Amino acid sequence: MSELHKFMFEGLPVRGMLVRLTDAWTDILTRREQSGGYPAAVQELLGEMTAAATLMQANIKFNGALIMQIMGDGPVKLAVAEVQPDLSLRATATVLGEVAGDAPLSHMVNVNNQGRCAITLDPKDRQPGQQPYQGVVPLFGDRHEKLEKLSEVIEHYMLQSEQLDTRLVLAANDKVAAGLLIQRLPLQGEANLAGAGAVAKDEDQIGLNEDYNRIAILASSLKREELLELDAETILRRLFWEEDVRRFDPLVGDEGPRFACTCSRERVGNMLRSLGREEIESIIAEQGQVEVGCDFCGAMYRFDPIEAAQVFLQPAIQPPGSPGVH
Repeated sequence: MSELHKFMFEGLPVRGMLVRLTDAWTDILTRREQSGGYPAAVQELLGEMTAAATLMQANIKFNGALIMQIMGDGPVKLAVAEVQPDLSLRATATVLGEVAGDAPLSHMVNVNNQGRCAITLDPKDRQPGQQPYQGVVPLFGDRHEKLEKLSEVIEHYMLQSEQLDTRLVLAANDKVAAGLLIQRLPLQGEANLAGAGAVAKDEDQIGLNEDYNRIAILASSLKREELLELDAETILRRLFWEEDVRRFDPLVGDEGPRFACTCSRERVGNMLRSLGREEIESIIAEQGQVEVGCDFCGAMYRFDPIEAAQVFLQPAIQPPGSPGVH
């Protein structure tokens, strides 16, 4: 069963989280197998993204969807992982072209160093006119060198958005998607909410806190095979046996990470309406109906000519969820 563990280091400005997605991850892969599945390298990237997005959602406790997207100019045109406030999650990728089994990140999405990673926070109860918050970082480092690890990209994002040191270890295969996050706590409150003074103080601490640096080095020693194969208790004991770690009850089952799709016939109807009556009528003239499949869960939605016409007679419905994703 998928699980999320939160922990703190007693007396130190350092917190951590460990996520292991098992059934939640295999649910995603099983649904994708109906359309041929993912190449091994894409499967690993999407699994790491799903684990990272889960850790980030649990870390910020945001009342809305957290959507992580990676897009670029390689054969993987778009990869998306979305996590709701209750830790229900879904993920998908659009692959156009061949992807080698051991293809690095740059070959998949960053061939000409134009790839981007976007993190969108879409409030659950969005007010009229309110736009989702989005932060975007490139898939290269400070010297424009291509980054080959998703963890490095996310660490860069966290440093820019929260001015806090973060260490991330990610791994995924066809059975498990897992991640370990270690983060230095802000000096006072939430750094991005406490005002410019607090942010400035936290910036002064970047890379300098000895306690965080020591624990981050320990976390970095975690091998991919260990993260995928060992249980959370064993991992934390092996890494931090000399530290005073306070563990919280793990989040599992209905409270933990699990697959769930937010697609619905109403949302598909809204999408059809956005295409316009003329476009939909041309599809019906050619195919006799409109058929839309959900990229996340594989559900099929069919509209015959009468049902399609009714779409344009109904008011638009805006259910909670991510913008532009079915």
